[in-house]
Amino acid sequence: MTSKEIRSTFLEFFETRGHRIVPSAPIVVKNDPTLLFTNAGMNQFKDYFLGNRMPADKRVVDTQKCLRVSGKHNDLEEVGVDTYHHTMFEMLGNWSFGDYFKKEAIEWSWRLLTEVYRIDPDQIYVTVFEGDEKEGLPFDQEAYDEWLKWIDPERVLKGNKKDNFWEMGETGPCGPCSEIHVDCRSKEEREEFDGRNLVNEDHPQVIEIWNNVFMEFNRLKDGSLQELPQKHVDTGMGFERLVRVLQQKNSNYDTDVFSGTIEAIEKICDIGYQGGDSREDIAFRVLADHIRAVSFAIADGQLPSNTGAGYVIRRILRRAVRYYYSYLQSEYALLYRLVPLLSDQFKEVFPELDKQRDFVAKVIREEEETFLKTLEKGLKKIDEVIRHSKEKTIIDGQTAFELYDTFGFPIDLTRLIASEKGFSVDEGGFEREMQKQKERSRAATAIDTDDWVVLREGGRGEFVGYHDLLIETEVARYRKIKVKDKTKYQIVLSATPFYAESGGQVGDQGVLVFGEETIAVTDTKKENELIVHMVDKLPTDINSKLVAQVDMQKRLNTSYNHTATHLLHAALKEVLGDHVGQKGSFVSPDILRFDFSHFSKLSEEELVRINRLVNSKIRENILVETEEMPKEKALSLGATALFGEKYGDEVRVVMIDPAYSIELCGGTHVPQTGMIGVFTIVSESAVASGVRRIEALTGPAAFNYFTEKISQSKQIAELLKGSNPLKAIEDMINENHQLKKEVEKATLDKVKTLRDELAVSADDIGGINFIARKVDLDHADTVKKLAFSLKNSVDRLFLVLGADIQGKPHLSVMISDDLIKEKGFNASVIIRELAKEINGGGGGQPFFASAGGKNVEGLQRAIDKGRTLLVDS
Repeated sequence: MTSKEIRSTFLEFFETRGHRIVPSAPIVVKNDPTLLFTNAGMNQFKDYFLGNRMPADKRVVDTQKCLRVSGKHNDLEEVGVDTYHHTMFEMLGNWSFGDYFKKEAIEWSWRLLTEVYRIDPDQIYVTVFEGDEKEGLPFDQEAYDEWLKWIDPERVLKGNKKDNFWEMGETGPCGPCSEIHVDCRSKEEREEFDGRNLVNEDHPQVIEIWNNVFMEFNRLKDGSLQELPQKHVDTGMGFERLVRVLQQKNSNYDTDVFSGTIEAIEKICDIGYQGGDSREDIAFRVLADHIRAVSFAIADGQLPSNTGAGYVIRRILRRAVRYYYSYLQSEYALLYRLVPLLSDQFKEVFPELDKQRDFVAKVIREEEETFLKTLEKGLKKIDEVIRHSKEKTIIDGQTAFELYDTFGFPIDLTRLIASEKGFSVDEGGFEREMQKQKERSRAATAIDTDDWVVLREGGRGEFVGYHDLLIETEVARYRKIKVKDKTKYQIVLSATPFYAESGGQVGDQGVLVFGEETIAVTDTKKENELIVHMVDKLPTDINSKLVAQVDMQKRLNTSYNHTATHLLHAALKEVLGDHVGQKGSFVSPDILRFDFSHFSKLSEEELVRINRLVNSKIRENILVETEEMPKEKALSLGATALFGEKYGDEVRVVMIDPAYSIELCGGTHVPQTGMIGVFTIVSESAVASGVRRIEALTGPAAFNYFTEKISQSKQIAELLKGSNPLKAIEDMINENHQLKKEVEKATLDKVKTLRDELAVSADDIGGINFIARKVDLDHADTVKKLAFSLKNSVDRLFLVLGADIQGKPHLSVMISDDLIKEKGFNASVIIRELAKEINGGGGGQPFFASAGGKNVEGLQRAIDKGRTLLVDS
């Protein structure tokens, strides 16, 4: 069977058993503060298990895109080293929400594997939970008995809590699980050594492919277990491992899931893949794995960046670049060339990549090319560190961490390069620096959350705020949280008019009025499907009826901006082309920000056209219509759906003239465009590879902006005292340009004079022309010009220059190339020693380096020290 056939067979098997096939959730997680990425098939169904939302279907089946780059077996630096772990992988799953349980789940998994996929029963082992006395959890007798209906008792193994009790996290849904393992060794090997002894022992040929989780409990913060109101089935089967078993391969990378990508890499690099453990073979696997993770993350809306989820994607991409640069002899971007192949391979199951293939490829290419430049700098850095290491045999941990953090060098790459040059790495020091960074990161984002105190079962915070901004309601649940040692509270209401931060729109603010007591709502967020109100304190009587009131002016200003983003999106498509797609937005009461795919800076003419088009639509006072409808109907009307968003079967459609703008959107809007008043673009810039950003103002904020600009224009006119301010400014610029040229000429003349004076004053110390002087120059660049001018005029030069630049000391060291070769002098090493005298630091290259400091009085001592260093050498 091909991988496509294997996937479709799984889905169809469960579809015939009453399961509805549902699409994969985006790989990038929204509205869940505990996750950056979807890392398990159950993530999108989390609220069903928690009871926060009722499922439309009690049985579903899917294949879910997952991303794991940390935890057991999933450290990023290990992916590609073995043959069966991945960053991105597919998780096949069948689900029961309060419907069938262990009997059906076990029977169907056995029938699918042995009768449909025809895996030899003699190769299968299963595990069941042995129980845990400390937790008060019994042996899973029910699962054991069900398995004995299908498999030999010798093949049913008892597993401990670590392997056979699945937990979502420190808190949340959990329960015993039953794993299915397949022994892929040859018949002779299986007869020689019993496979039951290799289960869960990390044997590369005895692998877990499927896990049946039986959700029965909810783990509370105090560690206790609470029975769930309903029992659920959550299964997950690793697609790549299943394909490997069915295609009888020794490696996931030998299956047709990856073989096409590996063949493409072979052609690009003109190197053959052998499937072994060489650095080249590992590089092939790294590239084949990482291009999937990066491509699908970008397609789902997560661009590479320096923070959060974007940083994870950037790290994965850069690791792939390091491998092809170091081991496949490729110094040019190549990952982007694999995107079309990947999009063709997955377009039937994950069409979002195929629809954006050009955009994804372009983002990856720009990221590759940028990092290749950084990589070259990093290799030069490590060469310099090795050349000038005082230890002569060890790269210290701080430097190794700098190479990792700044240049993207993993410790194994630094170790490899170091070993080739006879060096080792202080890995203990590196780990200490890494730990410090992790602690800093944890401290910056530390949130300690208590369990929910549930006052009213079934209260899920129904949103009624499209039309009502003031309602009577009650608290359904609450909990205490600590954010950076500050105690705050989260409240969920039975019904709420407060809009929770979502789709780029900020959460509402307002008040909760409990009788005579008023509690301020500082923010409203969505956690999974709960609408959570952030407050600084709880009321005296939390069980009393309350009035929830949204800050109406802030909501109105936010609605101006949100409707304007829809007008802007449509205007961008009309002016720039249909390739424009929304890549992010921020809608607040004060400003709107809109990120979109486009690969060049917008011209002034384009910006003017966009501005005029949006304002013309505002003046038309178009009716803004909203309607709930099936998603397929909305898409057939031409509605724009955003990649990376998870939509239900029923969607909310916002129409602003069906011929101009139709979008799927859950945000708040004005009833007619004329209410926006006016729209103005205040900035346009690049925010990432292939992504531009427009910031704009509407309504009162735009009027205030215009008023301020008009006032500034009047003040400028008064200061210039001219009838034509623009002409006056142009004259000033021309005059300033002329003065600069005159200053530059005077500076060059001064540099020439100083050069000639210093050249004839050079001291001969052992055949070396030594010059050390404090010079009267007022800019570091001028000092640098003097140093290079002297280098071109004086042979065998050892130069130390000091200058007092606006009250701050500055030092420069210049060394002739021949002295670097003969004597081993290094300007960057020398400057660091001299800089101690001015309480500063610096660096540079072996031939030229500079430093700044705090102590001007130490300049002369530093200059004198230069002579001492030369004489002592």
